[in-house]
Amino acid sequence: MKKIVISLIIVFATMTVFAQTQTNTISIVSPDSAIVYRLFSTTNTWTFIKLNTRNGQMWQVQYHTESKYRFETPLSLTTLVSIEKEKNGRFFLYPTHNMYNFILLDQIDGRVWQVQWAMKEEDRMVIPLN
Repeated sequence: MKKIVISLIIVFATMTVFAQTQTNTISIVSPDSAIVYRLFSTTNTWTFIKLNTRNGQMWQVQYHTESKYRFETPLSLTTLVSIEKEKNGRFFLYPTHNMYNFILLDQIDGRVWQVQWAMKEEDRMVIPLN
């Protein structure tokens, strides 16, 4: 009986630890594939990434209670497809376990990029992975 009680305590303690380590991120993605722009939340309270789903251009968007900390700045103004191949919903961002990094996927041809947002401009990047 004592072994069963100890085993149950260990099981419940383990479940509690795992439940507390899960991140609580808010990720709301519109199911409408006809839209051009989407906002993707980061785990940073104040930061989003705005994506042009037609061509892969991205901006870092930061809101704040103090105006000096509010801004929208380019992450990449490079168009990743020709104008003829642009299509709403073509590009999509996937979060990683690193709060500063996302994976950008071209949902038509499978190309991927690492997207890193940052407060310092020199730390922001978008690099191809294939």
